[in-house]
Amino acid sequence: MRAIWKGAIAFGLVNVPVKVYSATEDHDISLHQVHNADGGRIRYQRRCEVCSKIIDYEDIDKAYEDDGRTVVLTRDELKSIPAENSHEIEVVQFVPVDQLDPMMFEKSYYLEPDSKSPKAYVLLRRALEDTDRVAIVQFALRDKTRLGALRIRDEVLVLQSLLWADEVREASFPALETSIRISAQEREMSAALVDSMASDFEPDQFTDDYQEQLRQLIEAKLDKGESLDTEETFGAPAEAGEGEVIDLMEALKRSIEKKRGGPPETSAGGSGSAAKAAPRTSAKTAAANSTGTKSTATKTAATSNGSEAAAASKTEAAPKVTASKTARKRA
Repeated sequence: MRAIWKGAIAFGLVNVPVKVYSATEDHDISLHQVHNADGGRIRYQRRCEVCSKIIDYEDIDKAYEDDGRTVVLTRDELKSIPAENSHEIEVVQFVPVDQLDPMMFEKSYYLEPDSKSPKAYVLLRRALEDTDRVAIVQFALRDKTRLGALRIRDEVLVLQSLLWADEVREASFPALETSIRISAQEREMSAALVDSMASDFEPDQFTDDYQEQLRQLIEAKLDKGESLDTEETFGAPAEAGEGEVIDLMEALKRSIEKKRGGPPETSAGGSGSAAKAAPRTSAKTAAANSTGTKSTATKTAATSNGSEAAAASKTEAAPKVTASKTARKRA
């Protein structure tokens, strides 16, 4: 790793010299744009609107426009801002970890001791460990004054830049202001679903499927060129079905059974053919498997829904398409 910045943590009157390194990196495959007719590389040019010349980066200044007036700021003028010249990470507070909203986290940096003796660095690390707190700091980096949190990860000090309070938007959604009634049974079922999916978080278990498949596509294209068959590479794309409309309780029940690896659970009295169907068997399929008469289809739907339909009618669950309703339409 290469240090991107050098400075010192100001911990009271204690000075802790450090080097700053980016703690994260982008694993995405780098792609560039080309003209689809001839494969020519598309490049962006810094062209002046006044003289139409292509301008070198060193000849570019920054500007601010307000009510038709433009203020040009030169590089020397921007560098004269006091905060820009600061190489100090100032500790301003020590706060409990749970007071930091993850929404505010931006980018993470590793801090390495930058002195002959790392004693001051270790002292600050021990202070954070002993008090179980996070240090709130202020610092300047890359033309911005930033707020940050100083914490410990694997015995290394980590600086996490934070968004300023006015950079976090407030969430206001009218749909959430309406009164929603959730039944006790729905809450129990949702809690059971959570329990069935509960586990310890291990990041190594997860992979970026898109990047892996993109690499697979690139390798296949290098091997076969324009004769590439994407269906042969990835298989036929899944067709979007009509989708079964079911009530919330039914969705929760089927989700739990899917996680447990068993057949879909039916109501207490349910023992008909619908109870033996696969979790995603639609109401249309259940009706098609019946004798085809209106009374038989209705009886099958009543058996599969059982006491569950009676329980759902007491709540304000979403409307559902039942097998009996489908059978009536088909009749």
